[in-house]
Amino acid sequence: MLDAATKAQLQSYLQRATQPIEIVASLDDSPASVEMQSLLKDVADASPLVKVTESRDDSHRKPSFSINRPSENHGPRFAGLPMGHEFTSLILALLQIGGYPPKVDEEILQQVRALDGDFEFEIYVSLSCHNCPDVVQALNLMAVQNPRIKTTMIEGSLFQAEVKERQIMAVPTVFLNGTEFGQGRMSLEEILAKIDTSGVEREAKKIDAKDAFDVLIVGGGPAGAAAAVYAARKGIRTGVASERFGGQTLDTLGIENFISIKETEGPKFALALEEHVRSYDVDIMNLQRAKALVPNSGPSQDLIEIQLESGASLRSKSVVISTGARWRNINVPGEKEFKNKGVAYCPHCDGPLFKGKRVGVIGGGNSGVEAAIDLAGIVGHVTLIEYDTALRADAVLQRKLHSLKNVTVITNAQTTEITGDQKVNALIYKDRATSELHTVALEGIFIQIGLIPNTDWLKGVIELSKHGEIVVDAKGQTSVPGVFAAGDATTVPFKQIIIAAGDGAKAALGAFDHLMRTSAPA
Repeated sequence: MLDAATKAQLQSYLQRATQPIEIVASLDDSPASVEMQSLLKDVADASPLVKVTESRDDSHRKPSFSINRPSENHGPRFAGLPMGHEFTSLILALLQIGGYPPKVDEEILQQVRALDGDFEFEIYVSLSCHNCPDVVQALNLMAVQNPRIKTTMIEGSLFQAEVKERQIMAVPTVFLNGTEFGQGRMSLEEILAKIDTSGVEREAKKIDAKDAFDVLIVGGGPAGAAAAVYAARKGIRTGVASERFGGQTLDTLGIENFISIKETEGPKFALALEEHVRSYDVDIMNLQRAKALVPNSGPSQDLIEIQLESGASLRSKSVVISTGARWRNINVPGEKEFKNKGVAYCPHCDGPLFKGKRVGVIGGGNSGVEAAIDLAGIVGHVTLIEYDTALRADAVLQRKLHSLKNVTVITNAQTTEITGDQKVNALIYKDRATSELHTVALEGIFIQIGLIPNTDWLKGVIELSKHGEIVVDAKGQTSVPGVFAAGDATTVPFKQIIIAAGDGAKAALGAFDHLMRTSAPA
């Protein structure tokens, strides 16, 4: 099943295990079970601590296997082959069951162990989904730490009957005790926040009690990470309040244009950002969404206050805003109603769920054309809808798109409605030349029309452009003294990772310069 290089890698990882690992397989006569048997044999051969047995219990999905400590049966379960992006999930589950400590704060582990209740999670994934492993790994860790938590990764392409019955049209989709729990990327902290509300209140109180920072960065993408590193290197008190560290890079599959890194994947890049920031004395506060900015705060009116959705507030002598951007919606009837029921935004994650089906892509820029090219290799047919009279993507992408036989391009077309019953069944567009309405029968629609800055919370306080971007000068200074901004949320052109990182460094240096000139202790 595994090639020689992967076997050697697996053997190297499993040398870190210190306790016996028991894998219990539930198999049948299917080809997938034969593949699973082969995979599990390779795993057992990689370490003398691993033992594989076969279960006669018919209550489990077949093929599947669980990873347990001897005499236990609540360990993480994999229904389907955990290959592709999920191979790392398999390795981590083996190591954690084998006694290798997870790289998670002890406080969070204690919170997991203290959860009171019986939780059975089911995570539907595709092996090409780069968002899925984070969810699988977080829930697997919880199952290892707490015997009342059970979790099963389910490969959607192998268990298509379940996917159809539960109307799953986006991955990862998580069910808790038989009821839909959430969709999309979720960190361990986010999952805990949803099932342990008292933990959220405790964290808010801790944040509220923090002393004022010299520099507070709001947002943890490339711009925020760079700002944090540059500020911390100046020896000043630095904090980062981030909704999710890594920002948009967490949703990016391939990164090939960050100078000095020939090729990487978004989640790996995001992890490297956080590890770099944590190597300095920076107070990182995750899962914190900003609600309002209040200038001239504090007893001496010399602080800036950031109010958070959790109810807590942070105070600082200077602030760097790097809240990035999010997918732009087309805002037509049916988009909101059928989100994750045929309407999707990540072709890499959700494309495999539409294998052999007819799908549409809205948007003729680089993102839209790249999505159409990727999907054409998976789905039955792709219809690309572009509002303008011509595609706006790079010429090389357009040539590749037009070479594909299962792609139709419609330009000068305005999407007016997405229709469906319980899920998407069609898209209606208006021919902008004739005003005629046309209906295209589709089972999935991927929206790729660019980004919108996350700046709604700043309206009326900081000067914004007509597009909602934060207006900044050459040093990243905004219209409010002491408040700087960087990255995709600003008016700086060309929304690229490397540009955002450079802007973050510049804004941090601008904030430090501001502190020196205003005689703030640094």
